[in-house]
Amino acid sequence: MPQKPLVRAPVRSVVLVWLGWAVLILGFQALAVGRIDLARPDNALAWSAEETAAGRGNSSVLDAFAATHAAWDSKYYLSIAVGGYGDPAAPVVGPDSTPDEPQIGSRADHPDWPSVNAAFLPGYPAAIRALAWPLGVFGLPARTTAALAGIAISLLGTLGAMVAAFDLAGGRDDSGQGLRAAFYLVIWPGSIFLAQVYSEGLFLGLSLGALALMKRRRWAWAALLAAGAVWTRSTGVLLLIPFVWTWAGQARPFSPIRRPSAAEIAGAAWALSPALAYLAWRGVFGGPFDFVETHYFGRGLFWLGAAWDDWQAGFAAVVGGDGQAGAYRLFEFAAVGVALAASVALWRRDKALAAYGLAILAVAATSGAGLGMQRYALSIPALFLTPARLGRDPVFGQLWTLANVLGLALLAITFSFGFWTG
Repeated sequence: MPQKPLVRAPVRSVVLVWLGWAVLILGFQALAVGRIDLARPDNALAWSAEETAAGRGNSSVLDAFAATHAAWDSKYYLSIAVGGYGDPAAPVVGPDSTPDEPQIGSRADHPDWPSVNAAFLPGYPAAIRALAWPLGVFGLPARTTAALAGIAISLLGTLGAMVAAFDLAGGRDDSGQGLRAAFYLVIWPGSIFLAQVYSEGLFLGLSLGALALMKRRRWAWAALLAAGAVWTRSTGVLLLIPFVWTWAGQARPFSPIRRPSAAEIAGAAWALSPALAYLAWRGVFGGPFDFVETHYFGRGLFWLGAAWDDWQAGFAAVVGGDGQAGAYRLFEFAAVGVALAASVALWRRDKALAAYGLAILAVAATSGAGLGMQRYALSIPALFLTPARLGRDPVFGQLWTLANVLGLALLAITFSFGFWTG
């Protein structure tokens, strides 16, 4: 029996939910900054206090609307989109820099030092630049135009992610599981980043779209989206896990006396596409990326010792009732716990997607800093697939929705004021 197309009439419900979500999120952020004001500085982290001191906003170059949606990493994406990786206005990192004692200078004084921009992959800034070009007709400042383009790309990527989540969860079945999965994806507290100048929306649209197409054995399109995901966030290379897992389950057994067909060779190449895209990116950007990540941002691959120390510090803040720091760290622990439990629960039903999610969680949680887990968890399919199945119980569904919406509102407020949100 031929498989159903990815997009059918019920997806109209997903589109309507996405449209309502986008309007409500954008409207809520505008209302929040108009109705309240947060006392500065933000003491969630030691360095967030300095960054959010009175009179030191993260996005002062943008107009009022764009500034509400651009903070923290947003400035690097905008810098790359407007001025490229060699943007003379972007800071550069010195050879003796450490996360605790950063050595920062200007490109004019240190032309050989790598730019902080090197830690951010080109996919999202390139998309911003492409959309900003036609938006330039309105005559707005370049960074304002780029910010508006970045918000639009994030929202459109989120729509793609919701359609993919709908399909991965069952789509057209009568249980409503597909629509619940799409809805649960955008009410997770970390989904606030899907409406900001951040790469999460585009990455989710590409990565979840690749997984949905992989499930339907549309390998060429899946590989194309996977390559885009890799060039948007480095963890996109972990798509290699479900790709190879799924391809191996579909491939004919290997025999040394049988010559593989052209279709089999092509299938293997499609399955390896995340790794091939990653190697291509490493060949262009790998060196500066590693240096800035480790020497400035303090993150690396499986930095177990540093990660353990940071998680211990976070736990101490939570149990010690350390005000803003403890409350913020509680979000991090909750995100890890929920993502882990959801992935374990998904294992029996879909080992490939569960393994992919567990790999994302392992890389993020052991990178040296236990920060941003509610944002990184967005990439984990189990985060919305498992609750979508459990949501058939109306009590669970309503309580899950309430818990997520309350957390989403809190993070929406903190991000809107440029406070640390993850």
